[in-house]
Amino acid sequence: MNGEKSLDGEERLDQPPLDDAFLGSDAGSAAYAAATDAATRAVVTATNRATPYSGADPDALRDRFADRRVLPESGQPVEETLAEVTDDVLSDVVGVFDPGCVAHLQCPPTIPGLAAEVLVAGTNQSMDSFDQAPAPSVCEERVVSELCDLVAFPAGADGVFTSGGTQSNFQGLLLARAWFCRDRFDRDVQAEGLPSRADDLRVVTSEAAHFTAAQAAAQLGLGEDCVVEVPTDDSYRMDLDALDSTIADLRADGTRPFALFGTAGTTDHGAVDPLSELARRATEHDLWFHVDAAYGGALLLSDRERATLDGIAQADSVAVDFHKLFYQPISCGAFLLRNGSRFRLQDRNAAYLNPETDDESGIPNLVGKSLQTTRRFDALKPYVTFRTLGRERLADWVEYVVDLATATSADVRDHPDLELVCEPQLSTVLFRYRPDEGDPDEINPAIRGRLLRDGRAVIARTEVDGEATLKFTLLNPRATRSSLRGLLESVVEYGTEIERERST
Repeated sequence: MNGEKSLDGEERLDQPPLDDAFLGSDAGSAAYAAATDAATRAVVTATNRATPYSGADPDALRDRFADRRVLPESGQPVEETLAEVTDDVLSDVVGVFDPGCVAHLQCPPTIPGLAAEVLVAGTNQSMDSFDQAPAPSVCEERVVSELCDLVAFPAGADGVFTSGGTQSNFQGLLLARAWFCRDRFDRDVQAEGLPSRADDLRVVTSEAAHFTAAQAAAQLGLGEDCVVEVPTDDSYRMDLDALDSTIADLRADGTRPFALFGTAGTTDHGAVDPLSELARRATEHDLWFHVDAAYGGALLLSDRERATLDGIAQADSVAVDFHKLFYQPISCGAFLLRNGSRFRLQDRNAAYLNPETDDESGIPNLVGKSLQTTRRFDALKPYVTFRTLGRERLADWVEYVVDLATATSADVRDHPDLELVCEPQLSTVLFRYRPDEGDPDEINPAIRGRLLRDGRAVIARTEVDGEATLKFTLLNPRATRSSLRGLLESVVEYGTEIERERST
């Protein structure tokens, strides 16, 4: 830059710097092709690793980066930087394509989805106004429309893409709060803030619901204590008798339940609340009915499995994640609204971005539906994937992992050293190693930690009924019953080893 400053002002502005650092020129196009080719080779190298994790611990990883200048005075060729990243970063990522990576709701993304990610990043469209993303805005509208049809929402439904379930659940409760305060208190929360009686507002959900229900309540100024948890039944679904008692008690206490938060696929058990009955009670008590289907929403793809979600079409709002059982790269989610006109409860217009005249002329106004301003064109990823693979193939994968969980549960049940915690409902398997001696609440987490450290497997840990529990989260269609039997044997092997060490 110092050299450039010595040029005549007009001369300098006619010689744009860094011509090969941006697309739009021959030099930039060649540099982009070389960089993406190098990046592709790096990804292929990382995903072809033999283990789901290298076993590197946090301190070793921190030491690796200790002497790296993130912003050096002078740069280096991108190929050199990508080679460093391949060694320093990609060598120690979690191998989501490996059948031994079964810890979280972290899917292996499809090739069409990965290809779409390149298009999303390379074109860099911003979904906050039509003139920043013309065809992408219309494409997202089309994808949302078909998603609403998949849920069986009526005409007039609408939606918007989000970063995932956390944002979608927040938006559901945001609109529920605004709707209730407008109808019950004649108050515009967006303009006037919460009414004085806001302390009485309550959200009703199950004790197995995702923590984002409480998190959203806190962020909305209602406080986590406004979320009332209903006990679950033996299948970890919201207990309907307990729900009826809870609502009756809340009304008797003078509080005001305004939202019923159902779950279609709890994180640990994959449990789906009885949505039809929840919808009936929401109508009876005039509650906003939100369904967190971030995990289980993909069951709608399957003719065999979609009945599990009966009642979801009566929801006021639905959260769906595509970076779980729809097999898309992170991040990719959607918030769907049964009555699209209710987006007006959060809408706003900015003269520079989406003036009201745009609404009148039919120009897409996606920013008015979103909690974000700048937003990626993530709708392209499911669009490319759906068009390429079709519903039947995607449904087959969903059914496969559901069947795989059932089969793996049977293998756990038949193993003398393992205990099945509960029957699977989606694609998670909860189980424990049962030692002859020692505390299972200490040994089971130790098994999980040692498997990770040795790079043998990435499995999850949780707690069920106060006991430490191991979990397989099965999203990978490349996993097999045999590969999972091998993981179970590794659990037993490590459990026996840890038990022996502690006894001596």
